[in-house]
Amino acid sequence: MKSIIHDMRWSTTTTRSQRTAVQPQQQHEIMSGSASGSSLWANLPSELLSEVLIRVEKSHSNWPNRRNVVACAGVCKTWRLIVKDIVMLPQISGQLTFPISVKQPGPRDSLIQCFIRRCRSTQTYYLYLGLTTGENFSLDVALADDGKFLLAARKCRRPTCTDYIISLHADDMSRGSNTYVGKLRSNFLGTKFIVFDGQPPHAHAKMTKSHSSRLVNLKQISPKVPTGNYPIAHISYELNVLGSRGPRRMQCIMDSIPSFSIEAGGVAPTQTEFPLCNPALFRPVSFFRSISNHSDNLLSTRPLANPQKDEALVLRNKAPRWHEQLHCWCLNFHGRVRQASVKNFQLVASPENGGPVGPQHEKIILQFGKVEKDVFTMDYSYPISAFQAFAICLSSFDTKIACE
Repeated sequence: MKSIIHDMRWSTTTTRSQRTAVQPQQQHEIMSGSASGSSLWANLPSELLSEVLIRVEKSHSNWPNRRNVVACAGVCKTWRLIVKDIVMLPQISGQLTFPISVKQPGPRDSLIQCFIRRCRSTQTYYLYLGLTTGENFSLDVALADDGKFLLAARKCRRPTCTDYIISLHADDMSRGSNTYVGKLRSNFLGTKFIVFDGQPPHAHAKMTKSHSSRLVNLKQISPKVPTGNYPIAHISYELNVLGSRGPRRMQCIMDSIPSFSIEAGGVAPTQTEFPLCNPALFRPVSFFRSISNHSDNLLSTRPLANPQKDEALVLRNKAPRWHEQLHCWCLNFHGRVRQASVKNFQLVASPENGGPVGPQHEKIILQFGKVEKDVFTMDYSYPISAFQAFAICLSSFDTKIACE
């Protein structure tokens, strides 16, 4: 199996190097030769191919070896379809394999351990999947590993708000790029935030019309990669008018996740692929049209996942306890956090309509805490995704004068 992957990579590398040295009329011959080579692997018996790929997937369960599973999906269309059927969702396997995995809910019974690195000079944030797990886990060893890059975000200050543009690429974080995933937008005080998904998270999602979304459509290069503004979460921080000491109080309304998803048998919306563009949704708009009629008043509105049937899931930060000996507020992060910070938090599900608190309301869904000056841990689980968790954590970085 390794030789097949090696041959495919060598063939791709050789083809690319040859293209730079041949004349344009010779490029067609090279492309034809590469296509015929990949067809040999595609013609393997389906039963044999499935058995081989299943063994590859099981034997490469962790990164960086998991890249071989991704390489198998890139051999040809036949291999890609089989690999997609074999690789389970993160909710079941606890593994992040393909780019779409960052949009899918995490596992129910465990936390996916990640960490965020902050670059102050460029105001960028990078999310990595931790590679060191298991019984012999050590935070020092985990942070020494580079980790598997997942997402990046860049802070963009505007006159009345702040945007965090989230991308699949560490160096390309523009709204017009095909790596654009979504954004986080704050109000002027940094007390209220909205998480926008660039793709519809479910069948009932409605795109918000705004000037920024129209400009993205005008800059779109690839017609197969639509971007829009689909509000999927609203985050609010409680004002601290009296200046009392204590941690921040926050609430997250997950508009795209119904409240019953945390119950036994509940299901959260899951994206299976990045959808293709619907031309009817992205009609060209004149650049010179006035934007005054389309200004967003989004921070005061909140659509539900399906307003006619479901209530949105509400997350609240777990109340810390006061430690008499340490004279500080404490939460049990199980060794994942080292430094006290007002940014540290743990989120749990809030009981619906003030109902009784059950075991599902005590389970940690997202925890975020400071390890070093510019390094933070981020651990999340079902029913939120890595993208949603990352966006919520970004809101904690923003300055909140009225909440301190």
